[in-house]
Amino acid sequence: MNAPGPSAAGDALARDTFAVFGTTAVLLVTDPGVLGRARALADAELAAVDRAANRFRPDSEISRLNRAAGAGPLAVSGLLAELIGQALRAAELTGGAVDPTCGQALAAAGYDRDFGLIRDGGARQGAPRRARPRVPGAHAVRLDASGRVVRLDDGARLDLGATAKAWAADRCADLIASALACGVLVSLGGDIAVAGPPPDGGWRVRVTDDHAAGPDSPGQVVTITSGGLATSSITVRAWTLAGQPRHHIIDPATGAPAAGCWRTVSVSAGTCTDANIAATAAIVKGESALAWLASAGLPARLVRHDGAVVTASGWPGDNAQPATRRRAGGPARLGLEGSAMSDAETREEQTR
Repeated sequence: MNAPGPSAAGDALARDTFAVFGTTAVLLVTDPGVLGRARALADAELAAVDRAANRFRPDSEISRLNRAAGAGPLAVSGLLAELIGQALRAAELTGGAVDPTCGQALAAAGYDRDFGLIRDGGARQGAPRRARPRVPGAHAVRLDASGRVVRLDDGARLDLGATAKAWAADRCADLIASALACGVLVSLGGDIAVAGPPPDGGWRVRVTDDHAAGPDSPGQVVTITSGGLATSSITVRAWTLAGQPRHHIIDPATGAPAAGCWRTVSVSAGTCTDANIAATAAIVKGESALAWLASAGLPARLVRHDGAVVTASGWPGDNAQPATRRRAGGPARLGLEGSAMSDAETREEQTR
């Protein structure tokens, strides 16, 4: 996960830290005088996303839509239509590796309530399932974005976890920078978006397995000046169900938690949404993610289960295993755009 730190030049940034979406949010602005207004703007946007897309709230739009699955089209807000559109775009860009119709599979794996409740009380223990729920695929979601109407077919149940939180980070950063004319960094559980003029030297971000880990935890500090940086990991949102380890990243091909070679993947992209799409897809794709990230031209840092680090597409500080070099014109090929980043520390620590 990613933890924002002070700027490279030690600028006087204003910081606010708060709880949201079952995780920790960090808000940094380059003008301390606007921090209160920035927080108010973020709170309003995040509350709207929660009402629209939180599948653990019975009164949310997405819960209402999931309950109506198979019963015909349902009118939704423009916000939920946008969020579903982003999720369908993720499925298209990743060849189905990131799929919004994994709601039933996540619930079957034990992720059927807010993760804070799972962390505190464990997953609910039910009767063993004879078969994993099938992930119907994005074709089962019929979205008319202009008319704001959605229909779920083929037993589909939506979960927008791979895109909604990152989209919310992008939205908050862009809104704050535009409204308050300042540089801003928004981190939602380590999904980071930046907008506006960066501080001198850029935004410093520590990349680790867990965004809540301390400054001495193994990892790497990098600098970004635009776009977003996201980390997907199977080590943080993890639990045990019926004696078996589980995590929150579903492989749509199996309906089970992904069992690939990476425990953590960090990606820098033109938006936090694109970074998180790519990082999640890489966990699912496994070894083939290296070539896929190279074709997209997205800088990435991938950590194997034994802690070995591999970098791709020019991720800074290639002093782990050699990087896969970027191919010309890669981002346009997959519709994902890279962001500006550089090394902030030359030290790359083996993750244990």
